[in-house]
Order: sequence, then C-alpha cells, then structure tokens
Amino acid sequence: MVIKKRCLLWDWTNTDGPGHKGVPYQMDKVKFDGPMHAVSNWNTWTPPELKGRAPFRPMIHDLAKLSGGDWQNISNTKNGIIHFFNEPERAGISPQQAADIWFKQVVPLRQHANKLVSPSCASDPEGQAWIADFMHRVAKDPPDFLGLHYYGTDGKAAIKYFEEMHTKYPKHPLYISELASTSRDHGDVVAFTVDVANFLDETTWVFEYGFFGCMRTVADGFVSPAAQLMKRDGSFDDLMLKLMSEQPMHK
Repeated sequence: MVIKKRCLLWDWTNTDGPGHKGVPYQMDKVKFDGPMHAVSNWNTWTPPELKGRAPFRPMIHDLAKLSGGDWQNISNTKNGIIHFFNEPERAGISPQQAADIWFKQVVPLRQHANKLVSPSCASDPEGQAWIADFMHRVAKDPPDFLGLHYYGTDGKAAIKYFEEMHTKYPKHPLYISELASTSRDHGDVVAFTVDVANFLDETTWVFEYGFFGCMRTVADGFVSPAAQLMKRDGSFDDLMLKLMSEQPMHK
C-alpha cells in the first residue's frame, strides 16, 4: 500500500502571473497516484494548474496575509489543512503576538472543519525557543499538527531532531513543511533525501512532509543547488522523479 505523506512545494513563480511567465504545464506531469499527494506554494491561493488533482495546503505566511484577499482565501477554506506563519522568529513576530492572532483569527477556522498547523520554525535554538513559547501560550487550544523546518547535511541528525521534537510534543503529529539537504554534493543530497524520506514514511507520528523545493532558480545562498527539484528550463530533476515514484526510496 502506498504511504501518501509527501507534499509538493510548488513555488509561486511556476504559476503564470503579472510580469512573469511560469511553467504551469509542468504540473500536469506530477504524479499524484504515488507517495506525492498534496501541494503547497507558501501562499493562500491555489495554483490554477493543479486543476483539483490533489489537496492544496494554504499558508498564512506572514502578517500581511491576515487581511484583504489573502484572508478571504483562508476564510473560504473548508475541510482543509492550513499552515500558520513561516519562520516567524525571523520575521519579527513574537510568540505572544502569534498567540493573540491564533485565538482571534486562526482557531475560528475550525468552524469549517479545517485542521491547523502551528507556525513552522527553523531548527536552530532561536526557532526551538520560539515554538516552545508559542505552544505554551496556546496550550488551551493547541494546533492539530506541529510545523517544523529542517535543513542540514546529516540525515541522522535530521531524524534525531524529529524524534526529539516528537518527544517534546507527543500529542501533535509532525508536519515538516520544509526539508532539504544543504550539501553541495549531489550524491550526499540523494543519500540524505532517501534516508530521511524512508524514515518519515515509516513513522506513524509524522503526518506529512515536503522537500524544498520545486522551482527554477535557487532561492538563496543557503539552500543547495544540488537539492533543487526543478531545472532552469522547468523540467524535473531526477530527485523530483524519485520523490514522485519511489517508495521506499533507493540511493
């Protein structure tokens, strides 16, 4: 039986928009009948090229998404899984501010049968301290899932981190909304991806995870070009093909 836990992190630039040409036709080539079964794009709007083929996971990425058309998109979401804030500790959002917004705007989204993901913080000490503070402040009405990010070069260290976070928050299945090797060596990236993906697929307290990222250009100097899931011309890298098709994955 196929274990469906992999979420495609489909960059917003892949969608045609004002002032830029995307590669929306590539979405037609994504296999959703295997382990890949959901899509996220760090935004509130669903990529039209998805055409209803898989669930979309909207995100309240930052404070700007709490009003206007973005908030209307979130408010209209029903029977969904909604992400709340992306690395808020690096965006100047305090745990108290996030908790206030959580109770005022986010928790009521459950009235439409939505499930909620906590803010996804980085795995460094600052990120861990932030999420610990937030989870304490919202303990009376906590998230359905614990959102996490992890970047590094050691697959065993990644697995250890996930185990430690599960031990700290055993009631909250993990939603790993960003994950990747930062090694510049492609072989090392493949080994990291295979080892971590196989662990996550087999682990009952992991709900869903997404490898970063399906985009034509490298996001910044931190992430690795060797971990890209899409080439500059929009075609899929071999790592993307493996994530779509292999379970268990092989080196």
